[in-house]
Amino acid sequence: MMKLLQLGIAASAALILAGCSDGGRQGYQDIDDFMAEMRARPTGNIEPLPSFRPYEAFTYQASAMRSPFKQPVRIELTPEQLNSNLKPDASRVKQYLEQFELDSFRLVGSISNDEGFWGLVQGADGVHRVRVGDYLGRDHGRITYLDDQELRLTEIVPAGPSYWIERPRVLRVNFNSQ
Repeated sequence: MMKLLQLGIAASAALILAGCSDGGRQGYQDIDDFMAEMRARPTGNIEPLPSFRPYEAFTYQASAMRSPFKQPVRIELTPEQLNSNLKPDASRVKQYLEQFELDSFRLVGSISNDEGFWGLVQGADGVHRVRVGDYLGRDHGRITYLDDQELRLTEIVPAGPSYWIERPRVLRVNFNSQ
């Protein structure tokens, strides 16, 4: 009985394999025709990649100058101002807050303790303590008056090739802008 079963399985496998075979490559004629057509087409040329110029770094040199979007300050010079020997102290060591434009600061409050009274000015990099005598802004602005509502300073600005004048500026606490 086992022999008959083995013979039946072998005959079934032979019939299945014979059914899958078509006796040649005639079943693949459509694929062969397609491949022959593709090989007969002219080959194209691939364009080379475009050449790119290397990046050239640019250093902005006018950061210390007045912004072109701000109105220039008009100052009327008196004869006394023109004859004065006023000029900034070039030998003085600059303080940290002198590297920023004065317009980037706003007075946000004040604090005091046994050591003294300080104004709090907020700039782009945080809040800083200042007191009378400290310098603020790029135009040699020295703080001359400070209370809980107002900070006054005097800047020394150029008024010509060899003339300098003092320009008063004020920062006030503005509770509406917070």
